Amino acid sequence: MLNEDLTAVFKALSHPIRMSILDQLKEGPKTTGDLDSLFPDVSRYAVMKHLNALQDADLILVRREGRSRLNYLNVVPLQQVYERWVSQYQSGFAQSLTSLKQSLEGSNEEMSEQGLKHDAFQIEQEVTINASPQKVFEGLTRDIGQWWAYRLCGEGSRMTMDPHPGGKFLEEGIEGANALWGTVQFVKENEEIRLNGLLGMSGAVNSAYSFKLEPNGDATVLKLSHHAVGLIDPEWEKMHAEGWKELLGDFLKNYLEQGKRPEID
Repeated sequence: MLNEDLTAVFKALSHPIRMSILDQLKEGPKTTGDLDSLFPDVSRYAVMKHLNALQDADLILVRREGRSRLNYLNVVPLQQVYERWVSQYQSGFAQSLTSLKQSLEGSNEEMSEQGLKHDAFQIEQEVTINASPQKVFEGLTRDIGQWWAYRLCGEGSRMTMDPHPGGKFLEEGIEGANALWGTVQFVKENEEIRLNGLLGMSGAVNSAYSFKLEPNGDATVLKLSHHAVGLIDPEWEKMHAEGWKELLGDFLKNYLEQGKRPEID
């Protein structure tokens, strides 16, 4: 399942009316008129927009029968989400989905007070590092504590990453505090590593990020892709974009090219 398809699915699921429509279609196909009658306080135009969003995410299939539009639930994208994460990393992802469900059941007023809204963001960056893919991969995994300057557990904490599926990107504090920055989903040594983790965000958020390494002569092009969806603070996208730029474009690059280590916050 491509990341853009995954983002479309989560966006489609982020609205309560669209989730209610899927609940109704779980019982069997319904015409657009049938669905429209279930939401008397919503205009037919708005219902059609919700149906189009679900269709764009392939969560519903549409068949024409005469002048009627018959809507069917398509569970394939949901199964693909399950196969990508839940089946392999059931415990952590299920906990995240539970938090998402609980937050979605809260009032819109409460979410507004917290400054959060149903949203998604996508960050794509790349940096050229004058080092081999093998050296960059080792920097991203074995040596991550040498350049990853951000900390959640205070001064003196230790950062480690186990580059195997199910392995942890972990921060261990010296006073008993620990933080899980990510869980490894996929590894192809010296080429790609994918993780799932909040990266400083909190609450009902699903966040996935990946690093791809492409050789370019004697250098390596490091490509970052970071996707997050759920209850999002409007400032998080900017903060993470700036953070990634500093971590990869300054700290990792300087460490691998010059052996220079940043000051650890």
